[in-house]
Amino acid sequence: MGDHFKTDTDQLGAFLRTLDTCIKDLDEARAALGHVRADQIGTPRLDEACDGFQERWKYGSEQTKKMVDAVGEGVKTNKQAYEEVEKALEQAFKKMAAESTSGGTPS
Repeated sequence: MGDHFKTDTDQLGAFLRTLDTCIKDLDEARAALGHVRADQIGTPRLDEACDGFQERWKYGSEQTKKMVDAVGEGVKTNKQAYEEVEKALEQAFKKMAAESTSGGTPS
């Protein structure tokens, strides 16, 4: 089973950068929409609909940001764990190689 499981920590890092970009894009979109006031658009009914959309968009983008942040934290934690395992394995293999070339005595 282990033969088929591979983790590319560089790809996890790239995914984290993509998540960061998503958050920045959401924030920029919300900021851009924040400057548009409903009373600039037209009829009272349209103004009311736009105000409602602004509130839903704000709430939705805030919730999305929270979820993306949570995913990012999970990915970051997993990436660090994989890197620690890789480092520990590398050190263990180096130690085994050194012991095998030194006749089995620890160095």
